[in-house]
Amino acid sequence: MSLLTNLDETFSHAEDLNVIDKLMSFVDPELLQQAYELSGVATVRRRRLPLDSVVLTIVGMSLFRNDPVWDIANKLNVSLPGKNRFVAPSAVVQARQRLGDDAVGHVFKLMAQRAFTEYAFEQWCGLNVLAVDGVMFRAQDTAENLDAFGCDRNAKGDNPSPQVRMCSLMETSSHLLLASEFDSRDVGEMSLAQRLVPSVPDNSLTLFDRGYYSLGLLYLWMTKGVNTHWMLPARKDLQYTVRHQLSEDDAVITLKTSPQARKKFDGLPETIEARLTRYKVDGK
Repeated sequence: MSLLTNLDETFSHAEDLNVIDKLMSFVDPELLQQAYELSGVATVRRRRLPLDSVVLTIVGMSLFRNDPVWDIANKLNVSLPGKNRFVAPSAVVQARQRLGDDAVGHVFKLMAQRAFTEYAFEQWCGLNVLAVDGVMFRAQDTAENLDAFGCDRNAKGDNPSPQVRMCSLMETSSHLLLASEFDSRDVGEMSLAQRLVPSVPDNSLTLFDRGYYSLGLLYLWMTKGVNTHWMLPARKDLQYTVRHQLSEDDAVITLKTSPQARKKFDGLPETIEARLTRYKVDGK
């Protein structure tokens, strides 16, 4: 096959990747309608830039981050047919306001749930391996964002950049995000992680770092569904009672919850059963 033929096929394939049908294969109308119903968004009136097209424009914004949003809408050709083939910038802004952030959030969650149930991922002992972690990132420097999310404060005063805290639940073999929670920087990762509990799938093992040690949170996690396990590094000051010694480096233990934790988390028992495993790395 000649180089010219190879290039022609490559460019043809690249063009197919940018058409609206490719995006619609991931964001189908049925899923969008379900997201609109969950968020209470009306879709009766057919506008120049309908809500389905707005969602696709937002997806396009993540793919073409350096392009203006109205330019992306025109590139994707997501508007309804009309005399003017281009979408006005004001129409895009108004359409995004009409859509709202709740609908976009539901689209993300529904897409993630569908992907997780339809595809086969690597497993360990019949369990999907997940992980939870958080991050802080800067938002656009506006008065509205500063009021909503807050900023870093130190002895020299306020850092003018608004900061958003995010905590996510990820499938580790594919890096598929199953759920994410956002809030102001004043809301801790533990609180955001607690909001992820409804998204925990059955037959899963979730990895945490030791900063997430909260028996209230971990109890919610393990009782969410069927075989919803967790694992995290043990703290050096961990207090426990051995119930069964399975081997030299493996034991079933009980962890005692505090009165404060039982008051904060309804239904939290006085003790939780867990498994403590010790292993060596490079002889240590």
